Amino acid sequence: MVIKQMAEKFDVIVIGAGPGGYVCAIRCAQLGLKTACVEKRATLGGTCLNVGCIPSKALLSSSEKFEEAEHHFEDIGIEAKPKLNLGKMMQFKDGVVDANTKGIEFLFKKNKVTRIEGAAEIVEAGKVKVGKDEYEADSIVIATGSDVATLPGIEIDEEKIVSSTGALELKEVPKSMVVIGGGVIGLEMGTVWRRLGTEVTVVEYLDQILPGMDGEVRKESQKLFKKQGIDFKTGMKVTSAKASKKGVDLTMEPAAGGDEEKMSVDIVLMAVGRKPYTDGLGLDKVGVEMTDRGVIETDEFFETSVEGIYAIGDVIKGPMLAHKAEDEGVVLAEMLAGQSGHIDYNLIPGVVYTWPEVANVGKTEEQLKGEGVAYNAGKFPFMANGRARAMGMSDGFVKILADKKTDRILGAHIIGPNAGDLIQEVVNVMEFEGTAEDIARTCHAHPTLTEVVKEAALAVHKRPIHI
Repeated sequence: MVIKQMAEKFDVIVIGAGPGGYVCAIRCAQLGLKTACVEKRATLGGTCLNVGCIPSKALLSSSEKFEEAEHHFEDIGIEAKPKLNLGKMMQFKDGVVDANTKGIEFLFKKNKVTRIEGAAEIVEAGKVKVGKDEYEADSIVIATGSDVATLPGIEIDEEKIVSSTGALELKEVPKSMVVIGGGVIGLEMGTVWRRLGTEVTVVEYLDQILPGMDGEVRKESQKLFKKQGIDFKTGMKVTSAKASKKGVDLTMEPAAGGDEEKMSVDIVLMAVGRKPYTDGLGLDKVGVEMTDRGVIETDEFFETSVEGIYAIGDVIKGPMLAHKAEDEGVVLAEMLAGQSGHIDYNLIPGVVYTWPEVANVGKTEEQLKGEGVAYNAGKFPFMANGRARAMGMSDGFVKILADKKTDRILGAHIIGPNAGDLIQEVVNVMEFEGTAEDIARTCHAHPTLTEVVKEAALAVHKRPIHI
C-alpha cells in the first residue's frame, strides 16, 4: 500500500520575495500566521534589491561623488583629480546588494518565515506547486512584481541593447549611449553613465520628459539635465535598433510623423517602463481575471476573482513603486489576520534619484486645473536658501498646492537637493489632512534645506520671508 504524503499546510503562502512579498510575509508571521514565501531567485529582495532600486542608488551615489570630485572640488578649495576605477565601483554596488539581501534572510529566520526556493504555480485555490512539491494555504498572495517593457522589433541582448539590469553591469564606460524613454529609470541610469564620461542622448516619445509629473518640474528638470550634458530628442519614437559588434544602429522619426533620422551609438538602454510579471503562475487555469495589459484585477481587499487568492504590488493597478507594494503587503497581512487597514493612494510619494532629485506627492497643477479645483500655489527656490548655497546645490524649487477655501494641501512638487527626503514632511502633513498654514507655522531648524518647504508654504499665502 502506497501512503501519499500530505502537503505541508500554511496559513499564508506569498509568491515573490520582492518589497511587497517579503514585507507581507514578515508582517503575516508577526501576526501569528504560519507563513511561507516562494522565491525563484537564489537571493531574496526581488528586482528592487537585486537589480533595481538598491544597486542603481549605489551607482547614483558613487557617480555623484566622482563628478563632484572631478568638476566641483576646486570651487571649494580642494585640489584633487579623481581616477575612475569602474571595477571597484561595481564591487561596492554588489556589496551593498549582498548586505541587503542577506538582511532579509536574517529577517525571515527571525520571524520564522519558511523560505521556499523555486518557481511557483498555483494549482488551484489553496494549493501551490513548487517543482515536485505541493503546499497548501488558506490564503495565497501573488507578489511577483514586474518585468522590463519592450518595443516591437527591438531585442534586448543585455550587451549592446540593455535593460536597466544590463546597464548596472557594464564592464566599461561606453563612449555613447541612447536611452529610449525619458522616465524615472532612463534618467537615473542615463545620469550615472553621463557622469562617468558617456555621451548620453534621451529619446522620449512625448514632448517632455518625466510623464505624469508637474509640468513646471518637468520643464525645469529637462533644462538642468541638459545643462549637465544630456542631449534630449523629445517628440520622437525609435522605429528600429540593430546591434552589431561595433554598437547599435538606430532609426527614429517624429512621433507626429515626418522624416526619419539615423544614429549609431555604443549602447542602447531600453527604459520604456515595466509590465506585470505573472508568467508560469497558472492564473488563467485557476480563473484569476486580468486586464488586457496583464494587470491582475482585485477588489478593495486585494482579493482576486478567485476566493483566497490575493495580489499586491506591481501586478495590480497603481504606481509600480516598492514603497507602494510594501504598504499593500502590510495592509493585506493585517486584513488576513482579522484586522483592518487602509492606503490613501493619493499620498504615495514618487522620487527620481537624479541630481538634483525630483519628488512629488498628490495632485499636479495640470490635474487640479483639469478637475476645476480652485487652489493657491506657493513656490520657493533653493537659491534663496542659505544651507543650499553653502552646499553649492542651489538649483530647483519647492512648490506647494493648497485648496483655495480650506488651505488643505493638495500636492507638492520638489526639484532640488535631497528632494526625496524633503517631500516626506508634506506627505505626513497631508496624511493628517493638514494645511499649508500648518507647515508655515511650524518651526524649522536653521540653516536647513527644510526651510525651503516652510517658505513655499508661506508663499501659498504670498508671505515668504526670504525672497
